[in-house]
Amino acid sequence: MSEKIKERNEIAEEYKWDLGSLFESDDAWKEALGETEDFIKTAASYQGKLHDPAMIAEYMHKETEASRKLENLFCYVSLRKSEDNTNEKAQAMFGQVMSRYVELMTASAYVEPEILSMSMEELNGLLEYEGLKDYRFNLEKLIKKKEHTLTVEEERIMASFAEVNQAAGEIADYLMDADMVFDNAKDSQGNEHEVGGANFILLQSSPDRVLRENAFRSFYKTYKQHNNTLTSTYATNVKAATVEARLRHYPSSRVMSMSHSNIPEEVYDQLIQTVRAHMPAMHRYVSLRKKILKLDELHYYDVYTPLVASAEKNYTYEQAQKTILEALAPLGKEYTDVVRSAFKDRWIDVYPNKGKSSGAFSSGTYDSNPYILTNFTGTLDSVSTIAHEMGHSMHSYLANHHQPAQYSGYTLFVAEVASTVNENLLIEKLLGEEKDPKVRLALLNQYLENFKGTVYRQTMFAEFEKKTHELVEARETLTPALLNKIYADLIRDYFGEDLVMDEEVQYEWSRIPHFYSPFYVYVYATGYSTAVALSEKILHEGEEAVKKYLEFLSMGGSRYPLDELRHAGVDLTTPEPIDIALQKFEKVLAEAEEIAAQLED
Repeated sequence: MSEKIKERNEIAEEYKWDLGSLFESDDAWKEALGETEDFIKTAASYQGKLHDPAMIAEYMHKETEASRKLENLFCYVSLRKSEDNTNEKAQAMFGQVMSRYVELMTASAYVEPEILSMSMEELNGLLEYEGLKDYRFNLEKLIKKKEHTLTVEEERIMASFAEVNQAAGEIADYLMDADMVFDNAKDSQGNEHEVGGANFILLQSSPDRVLRENAFRSFYKTYKQHNNTLTSTYATNVKAATVEARLRHYPSSRVMSMSHSNIPEEVYDQLIQTVRAHMPAMHRYVSLRKKILKLDELHYYDVYTPLVASAEKNYTYEQAQKTILEALAPLGKEYTDVVRSAFKDRWIDVYPNKGKSSGAFSSGTYDSNPYILTNFTGTLDSVSTIAHEMGHSMHSYLANHHQPAQYSGYTLFVAEVASTVNENLLIEKLLGEEKDPKVRLALLNQYLENFKGTVYRQTMFAEFEKKTHELVEARETLTPALLNKIYADLIRDYFGEDLVMDEEVQYEWSRIPHFYSPFYVYVYATGYSTAVALSEKILHEGEEAVKKYLEFLSMGGSRYPLDELRHAGVDLTTPEPIDIALQKFEKVLAEAEEIAAQLED
């Protein structure tokens, strides 16, 4: 019997998100899109006037309002497209709003260079102007960009290429989520299962090893067939970043990316060094997995399946909601009341359907409630994913309710903290209640997987990005063979000698969408390490730790991220948070090894 992925219209309305807080309908969206023409004319009308503090203040107020409206338009159609990437109407709408966005960016491209053409004395004077007090921090950040800002005409040209520069990632998304066709995979009973991006990890988590292997072979057979195309899209994306960095007088694309959040390169390099110092623990985990699964050979299609298959609990969506609310109780009633609203008021698009974007994410705008896309399958991992995305959504919710629009958006560097705190609170709740050794081992496995996936794996991705961007900056060409080799070598380093290197593993890099947002993945690892420290404080120090944590979430983008994290109690300019996180990994691993030995006896 074949397991079919449902069509969008087969999913019950109660399990689909309600986009009404953005627009009631596509027609309402279209009407609002037409109104954006005035925003563009308004933006262009200030050219030549932005040496006057009063005019700068007036422009910034209008630009903030215009950006909010455009963000609503973009978010709505992005969500409509994500729920079904085969929806041609949504694709067309996405193209329309992207064009309008580029028009606005082009029309306002003069703003930063015109302001930054002022002398440092004049710029510092803006910081003292009463009418700009609500934008002081943004102005401080802008002044730091003075040496990297081009002339007005050059910035206009750069802005006009924004849509082109994003094309590589969009092409890759359409190829992976809409156009790729995979062979069905047979399980050990001869039953066929559909294979796709939305359910691939679920298939890799199956206790049926025959199904895991066949799904693995099917999935990467298709990626191998598109290896040249995906190399081209990725290489183009890297080139776009490196060219922009060179034009803006940054020493590298990495420095350019990290400078936006005022993060020194040392934080990135320190992460890699510290994780590599703890690599023996990762190799121990791989060895433990091979031992518990009683395998002569551990293959890459064995690295996701639960260590104790019979103890893996299945959750209904309603059970998942209850479990998450109980886990988040230490954060207080105000926090959990908002989470209840998220479940009740359909902020979440729950189940997989054909054409739906794979994985999960949180979205939304300053004027809407947050939204969560997930592909819920009933596993503990699915429950954990909702808790994770709810952390993002609550971070946005609190920032939106405590900051003005211009400071509501937090940086990517802190974006993974709240999500991972929620995951850790969930797993700690379940471990605190569970006594059965098999079930406990399954929970410890989930904890170990979180560390593996979020600290080790994302750091491995960070190394991949560092290497590929450095090669392009050295005028090297990124070929399929080169990218495949870089990735395969990293897999060997991170997983150790107990992993059999199947030929398909080398193609995995080409399915990682985050690589199209350069130097983003490392923040998962730094964020997880921070979250380990914060969740321990929340559980063991109580009210004061919760207060500081919620204050941190409420800061949005009103301070530099390292300063915000220091307020919460974590200093990432030292290796200490990464060390603490991986010491926790080793502690969890030791208990898993102990239980495994007891069960074997």
